[in-house]
Amino acid sequence: MKHEILNNFLEEKEFNLIKSTLLGSNFPWYYNNEVVYNNKNNFQFTHIFFIDHSITSNMFNLIKPLINKINPISLVRIKANLTTKTDTIVEHGYHVDYDIQKISKMKTSIFYINSNNGYTRLKNDKMIKSKENKLLTFDTEIKHTGSTCTDENVRIVINLNYFL
Repeated sequence: MKHEILNNFLEEKEFNLIKSTLLGSNFPWYYNNEVVYNNKNNFQFTHIFFIDHSITSNMFNLIKPLINKINPISLVRIKANLTTKTDTIVEHGYHVDYDIQKISKMKTSIFYINSNNGYTRLKNDKMIKSKENKLLTFDTEIKHTGSTCTDENVRIVINLNYFL
């Protein structure tokens, strides 16, 4: 599989609850001084729902409809990313989410929370626009980069790593 895009991935009611919560003033976002490891040129806010075989957030139940629809055999990490508006679009740098030796048959999905002019670019130069309630899935070994946006205050995605 190179990549797969599924629009209107969740039912409207399920999606709207996730979106309104992540865009709400009470959602716990945490500052990170880099978006991609060892790239100090930009920052983001994150929220880790799941990592190292453990639920790490009391907000985990919020994303259960997303997990249930993907139906993974095993979760590796689920993390929400929030980047702020910039004057010009900034790409964060190509990367893979996990070390090459550990990712055989691992999948990465990016679930878009809000529509904006930001995007995800896969190393083959395929650009996927940020459109709310869209799920992009690809093999974790494919290098990818995200971007900021210029037309909304924030760009929010949920990044999932898992085995099918």
